[in-house]
Amino acid sequence: MLHYLIVFLISMVPLIELRGAVVVAAGFAKQGLMNLTLAYFICVLGNMLPVPIIYLFARKVLVWGADKPVIGKFFTFCLKKGESGGRKLQEKAGEKGIFLALLLFVGIPIPGTGAWTGTLAASILDMDFKTTIKAVILGVFLAGIIMMTLGYLGFSVV
Repeated sequence: MLHYLIVFLISMVPLIELRGAVVVAAGFAKQGLMNLTLAYFICVLGNMLPVPIIYLFARKVLVWGADKPVIGKFFTFCLKKGESGGRKLQEKAGEKGIFLALLLFVGIPIPGTGAWTGTLAASILDMDFKTTIKAVILGVFLAGIIMMTLGYLGFSVV
């Protein structure tokens, strides 16, 4: 049971997220310590748990900090860049294009992408909440499948 808690907690950590947790779970599963399918869903749950919180508060924190002495210029830059980028992206790609872009951004497991970063970007771009959640969860499932396959094929950290 402790092993499931470990992978659940790892999947909540920014930058590591589900990608690292699934590889750890694959290592535990090879040692007979857990069921990999159950671990996969636990990792997805752990990775998705912070997503609504990030979405709901990221923009509010940036707006709050925009007039603060030390961080104000950077926060204002992030807001303006996000809003202008969001408008341009919306005009070029439309709703379906943005959805697919966010799904792939979260789903392709490379450093700097993932549920945390994707949700932060969606919040700054002022994307719709439901669209964001759908794209992020599908991306998390995709990243999990890719990483679980790699783990099953022998890539492990345990």
